[in-house]
Amino acid sequence: MNAPDFDAAAVYIAANARVIDRRRFQRLFGVGAAEPVRDAVAAYRNDDGGFGHALEPDCRAPGSQSLAVEMALRIMDEADAWDEALVRGACDWLAAVAPAEGGVAFVEPTLADWPRAPWWIAEEGHPASVIATALIAGTLHARGVSHPWLDPATELVWTRIDALCSHGGTSPKAPLAPPAADPGPYDMRAVFSFLQRVPDRDRAREVFGRVGSLILDRKLVTLDPEAPGEVHFPLDFAPEPDSLARELFDEATIKAHLDHLAHAQLEDGGWMFNWLAWSPAAEREWRGFLTVDALRILRANGYLA
Repeated sequence: MNAPDFDAAAVYIAANARVIDRRRFQRLFGVGAAEPVRDAVAAYRNDDGGFGHALEPDCRAPGSQSLAVEMALRIMDEADAWDEALVRGACDWLAAVAPAEGGVAFVEPTLADWPRAPWWIAEEGHPASVIATALIAGTLHARGVSHPWLDPATELVWTRIDALCSHGGTSPKAPLAPPAADPGPYDMRAVFSFLQRVPDRDRAREVFGRVGSLILDRKLVTLDPEAPGEVHFPLDFAPEPDSLARELFDEATIKAHLDHLAHAQLEDGGWMFNWLAWSPAAEREWRGFLTVDALRILRANGYLA
């Protein structure tokens, strides 16, 4: 076991991370209260109930976006800073912008003319995204939320998952929008997150038994922890010991990737991501977020006291 340098990570977060990630860190690893996390999330809220303002660092637009909502919900959930009023407003926004088929689009066109990563492109026809829909629905289900947006969104995800076995190949960092699109690693990560948290556990386990191996069959997961570039490792699909996808990997593989994650801490105390660093601001913000995330994953797997 190779423990990371926790103190160096704490210094990195204090020196570089956003307020919201410093509050996450205090809440998850110190004596931080829930309210400051909730308040930090609320600072990114718009009057329409959605979230924007680069809460998801790759989109610098102020307008509400689905992945900013996903991040707001994720942060409140993991920090146990859940706020019913913020969640209700976000769900109302999701319902207001939902595509005809249900769920939510990957990108809303309100980002036009604002800085954003090159993969943030509003698709013609405003189709639903399995990535955004599955991630948001999974968190809402885990928290027992009831809202008119959630049931049709859930059915949309189930329908898309049922179609996965008939597709092949890979896709870039973009949503599985039309049902005939090939699933890529980000699609499967979202699907696994949904299956981990959806209430119908029998159905989730049965469906995972049918689609889980797709990440191996279609080479969407990279087993070599030293592989360069924008690749997806076992811990991306199975970050915690109780993750459904843990059964796809042997113990030695998981240990090798946990060791690699611990060793991936840089000299400045933080962690770096492996996708395109398209903006200095986005790079710094992602590094702060992912440094907290790396510590959280390592602790969940016994690499931190």
